Order: sequence, then structure tokens, then C-alpha cells
Amino acid sequence: MEKLKALKLYLFDMDGTLYLGDRLFPFTKELLETVRKRGGRYLFMTNNSSKSVSAYVEKLGRLGIAATEEDFLTSSQATAYYLKKNHPGKTLYVCGTASLKEELKKEGFSLTEDIFKTECIVMGFDTELTFKKLEDVSKMLCTTELPYIATNPDYVCPTEFGSVPDCGSVCDMLYNVSKKRPVVIGKPSPLMPELAMEKWDAKPEETVVIGDRIYTDIKSGLNAGAKTILVMSGETTKEILDASEDKPDYVMADCGELLDLLK
Repeated sequence: MEKLKALKLYLFDMDGTLYLGDRLFPFTKELLETVRKRGGRYLFMTNNSSKSVSAYVEKLGRLGIAATEEDFLTSSQATAYYLKKNHPGKTLYVCGTASLKEELKKEGFSLTEDIFKTECIVMGFDTELTFKKLEDVSKMLCTTELPYIATNPDYVCPTEFGSVPDCGSVCDMLYNVSKKRPVVIGKPSPLMPELAMEKWDAKPEETVVIGDRIYTDIKSGLNAGAKTILVMSGETTKEILDASEDKPDYVMADCGELLDLLK
């Protein structure tokens, strides 16, 4: 545990880690203040592509956490980075929210709803999902070999009442139709932690990824060589942890334990 006190960069998952739905955990504000007081830097790192960065800034503000767009690293941003590097100039069909579409437009991409003009398919956590979108993507996957990208692999998104289907669940439905899997950009890919470490000049041993999911949060930290803390305040149960081949460096009931340690 003493090694955690020497960390420089804290990469926090949000939903299930710092808040649940619209309920901020009671320790969150003091924890973030304590990280800053100790000379550390934190970023909010999320697979949720349904909201824009500005929407996250507004949400945290409502919950009492002052934040700027520089404090975030989202799967939408990582997806745009990947697309620029691997599919520059492609016209995108985005099965995602209006916020995700706007994020990609801001990065210079052209979007279409015409399957015959589509050059790349992008799947996100779509809280505005329609059967028409599912039908369009099914047609393209079954009849073409277009690049197929997913912002994140999460099966569920936690809520105050339980969970709702996330991007990974929809991609599984489409696999049943097409037998095709997308290239997944968000956690567990190491891309997001690596971007954060590059941006803030931190080494893997100076970086910790903190989240409530083993197969996304913890796996991304492990893949990037960073330290990892699993919190049991969201999706993961003891049974899931025991059955997982991927083990975090530390397990805590919630981020309140990290606050106690840093204090």
C-alpha cells in the first residue's frame, strides 16, 4: 500500500467508482482534493461514449465537482484518435448518440445515415438506439467488409436501479447476425492509459487505473503496465473477482479506502 502514496497520475473510472447514476459517493470530493494537495494529477477516464466531454463537465458540476474538459479522457476521444490514425477521411455511419456524433464531427469526420455511402461503421453506447440503426448495421456487416469499430466492450452500464445494456451487449447481438467482431478502442485496450501517460509525462509505475470492472478498467491498466485498484462499489462481485484470470494489484470496498490511505 505504501507504493500508492508515490503515485503521480490517477486515472479514475467514473460511474460505479466516483458516483452511481446521479448520486455522488460521499468520499469523492475529498479524495480528488487530497490527490491534488499531494501533488498528483487525476483524469476521469470513461468508456461511456453516450455523453460528450462538455456533458460530463456539466454533470460533475451538478454533483459538486468542479472540472474542465482537460480533466477527461473518453472512449469517444480515443476512438477519434484511432480513426485519424487508421481510417483518415473515411465517412462514418455512427450507431451512437447525438453527442458521440458531434464529438466525431468536431474531429473533422463526415457522417452519413446512407449505408451505401458509409466507409466505416462506428458503434457506441447508444441510449438513442433504434431498430433502424440495428437493421442498417446488420445489412452492412452481412454484405460488406467495411471497417467496424466499437468505442467500448462494456456489457452493461450501472444505474441506481441496476444496469442497462451497453455497447458490448449490442455488439454481441450483431455478432449473432453477422459473425463479425469490431475493433474495440476503449478499455481494456491500453490506448487510453497510454494517451494519459503521454500527455501528463507519467511512467507506468507512477500511474494507477481505478475502476469497478475487471474486464475493462483493470485490464486496461494491466495492459498498459500501470498499477490497478479494483473497487467493489459497482459491477464486480466477489464471485466475479474470484473467477477472473486478471487480478488487480489492490482490491478496495470503494474509493473511500484510497482516501483513508492517502490521508
